[in-house]
Amino acid sequence: VQLQASGGGLVQAGGSLRLSCTGSGRTFSSHFMGWFRQALGKEREFVAGLRWTGSNPYYADSVKGRFTISRDNPKNTVYLRMNSLKPEDTGVYYCAAYERGSYYSAKESYDYWGQGTQVTVSS
Repeated sequence: VQLQASGGGLVQAGGSLRLSCTGSGRTFSSHFMGWFRQALGKEREFVAGLRWTGSNPYYADSVKGRFTISRDNPKNTVYLRMNSLKPEDTGVYYCAAYERGSYYSAKESYDYWGQGTQVTVSS
């Protein structure tokens, strides 16, 4: 069972990136999917999350209006579209999944984690 994140890179402030996370080994269509990020020397923090239905996305206040999470269940993939990127968005971005629970912003809720993809935003 694996989650594979991709799409990170180096971008200038104001630019955009789209991250993808594809699951293998099992279907994640019934799982809550989340994106977290971790900046150097800081705790891993919640960024965005989405129920298996694709409705009612959740976002950290710092990314609301700039990031959009979506999913394609037949493809076992979740996306994070990031617009208007800022230097403070820099970090390693992780996708994660859990099947049962309610504390979507707590990393302890998640059963599966991807390996992370680096996002660097230059000023």
